[in-house]
Amino acid sequence: MPTTSKRDRVSRAEQKARTRAAIVDACRTLIASGRMLTMPEVAELAGVSEATAYRHFSEIVELINAALVGMWPTPAEALEPVAGSTDPADRLEFATEVLLRRVVAYQGSVRAVIAATVVNPPRARARPGFRFGLIDEALDPVVPTRNGSRLAQLKQDLAAVVSADAFFSLTDLCGLDTEAAIASLRRTARTLVTAALPELTEDRGDAAPG
Repeated sequence: MPTTSKRDRVSRAEQKARTRAAIVDACRTLIASGRMLTMPEVAELAGVSEATAYRHFSEIVELINAALVGMWPTPAEALEPVAGSTDPADRLEFATEVLLRRVVAYQGSVRAVIAATVVNPPRARARPGFRFGLIDEALDPVVPTRNGSRLAQLKQDLAAVVSADAFFSLTDLCGLDTEAAIASLRRTARTLVTAALPELTEDRGDAAPG
C-alpha cells in the first residue's frame, strides 16, 4: 500500500496555503474595487472553483474578515490627525467621517457582510465592528470617567449612528447622496456627545476604582 512521504505532505500543505492566499488576495482586490462581493466572483478571480473557495472559507463573512486584516488602520492611526484635540465632539465627528469614508470605498463588501448577517442574526457578532474601536479611541482619552454607566450608554447610542447601517438608511431609503449622508451622521454624532457631556462630568461615584 503506497505511503505519503513527508515531502508530499509538505507540498500539499504549501499548495493549500497558496490557494488560500490567492483567495484572500482576490477578495482584497474586490473589496478595494467597491463592487458587490460574492464567493463565486472571488473564486473566479482567484482561479479556483467555488467549491474550493468554500473549503477554505465556510462563508463570505469569514473570508471578508480574513481579507480585511491590514486593510483598515488601527483606531489610533485613523484618529492621528485629531490626536491633539481634547474636544470629544470634534474627535467623534472625525471618527464618524473616517468610518463612513471607508464604508463608501469598500461599499460592496460592507453590504455583503450586512446582508449575510441580517438573514443569520447569530452571525452578526462576526461583523468586523470597526466602529467600536473608533468610538473608544475618540472618547476614552478625553472624556472624564466619573460617570461610567453614562459613558457606556453614550457609546451604545453612538454605535447606532457611527455605522454603515445608518449610512445606507440615509442613502438607500432617504435618497441622500454620499456627502449629505455623512454630514447628517456627523451632526447627529456631535449632538449625542454634546448632550451627554454634562452628565459625564458629574461625579456619580460609579467610575471604576483605581
